[in-house]
Amino acid sequence: MRRRRAFALVVAMAAGMTLPASAATAGGHHEQPRYQRVGYFTQWGIYDRGFLVRNLVANGQAARMTVLNYAFGNVTSEGLCTAEGDAWADYQLPFAAAESVDGRADVEGQPLAGNFNQLRKLKKRYPDLKVNLSLGGWTWSKYFSDAALTPQSRRAFVASCVDLFIKGNLPVLDGDTHGGPRSAAGIFDGIDLDWEWPGSPGNDGNVVRPEDKQNFTALVAEFRRQLDAAGRQARRHYALTAFLPADPQQIDNGYEVRKVFRDLDFATVQGYDMHGSTWELTTNHQSALFPPSGEPQQPDFTVSRAVDALLSRGAPRSKLVVGVPFYGYGWSDVPDVDNGLFQQGSGPAPSSADPGYEDYRNIVKLLDEGFTLHRDPAAGFAWVFDGSTFWTIDDPVVLAQKMRYIKANGLGGAMAWSLDADDEQGSLMRAIERGLR
Repeated sequence: MRRRRAFALVVAMAAGMTLPASAATAGGHHEQPRYQRVGYFTQWGIYDRGFLVRNLVANGQAARMTVLNYAFGNVTSEGLCTAEGDAWADYQLPFAAAESVDGRADVEGQPLAGNFNQLRKLKKRYPDLKVNLSLGGWTWSKYFSDAALTPQSRRAFVASCVDLFIKGNLPVLDGDTHGGPRSAAGIFDGIDLDWEWPGSPGNDGNVVRPEDKQNFTALVAEFRRQLDAAGRQARRHYALTAFLPADPQQIDNGYEVRKVFRDLDFATVQGYDMHGSTWELTTNHQSALFPPSGEPQQPDFTVSRAVDALLSRGAPRSKLVVGVPFYGYGWSDVPDVDNGLFQQGSGPAPSSADPGYEDYRNIVKLLDEGFTLHRDPAAGFAWVFDGSTFWTIDDPVVLAQKMRYIKANGLGGAMAWSLDADDEQGSLMRAIERGLR
């Protein structure tokens, strides 16, 4: 699934945020919020979850975020951005009045429909909310290495992304009437690079090269150059961000950390998928803040270890945004010992979607079905257990602790994967916003 970011599959803003030198454009100095509050909206969530852009208004998430990352744009085998990843969801699907942000139905003949048009309406309602187009993800990172390989390929790749998503020149596909020159202009405020992973294996079949590390630096610089050129014409700043792994070895394989941060507005670091039932039989945290007592793997992956790894390699504190999960992993047939923690189960627990993977909104309901909530306040994680089935969970209490960690360490904010997994009240995004005031 495109939503999967599991680096473990491979290995089993404080005030005054520093900006790249290019951030002062012809439109004037670009002001950053004190802390970034970032959420990923999944294009496919409108299908299996029925989670629409309109839901961001209903549950209050839109009012609490600074940046929405739209996931994902695809990279073709030719090393170019394409509008054909899921054009139906992106800009062709007509929404009825009851499904629309402004209560108005899409009509025949309009150049833009789908999620893109709803994002345009969302930005009109929340003018301070920025929307970035995120490229790649777990499934669509296959050809990033090809796109980044040479100066010529980098220029062509970036130009195609800027043309499609910044200038908004969407193609008219297969006789559909939607698209056309500047049909999506003004929707996206920047690009988020979600290459999983430069220099390290990710999803099966990904192209990986030893030179990905240096080529990623050059690719970031080329995005910065072309986004700034577009910004000078539009008299505004276009943001450039990236998603970085938690595994120190993957960081070393793929990132010249100090160099890439010169051109990034900020980067989000993976603060989850550190353990999971789809690749491990032993129950464990997936997003602990600090190493827990009794942890069977040493040294283990934790949020603080990931942050420290990036800081020690030159990442500016104010540009590091910590990722948090709005979902959990579950194990079946777990012995009723130590409340199920660090015990061997039989495999992934049944769920509403993929076995072993469940949204927070569903996990929290298990507390009314015989499950008990357990916490490790020293390590900063929680889980629910009924004597046999074990689920990890980041609830508002855990998130409040993580927000205190972010503020105490002068970091740049928090990022959530993904918005559709929150409950109907937007409880998790509310906890992030409250914690970063």
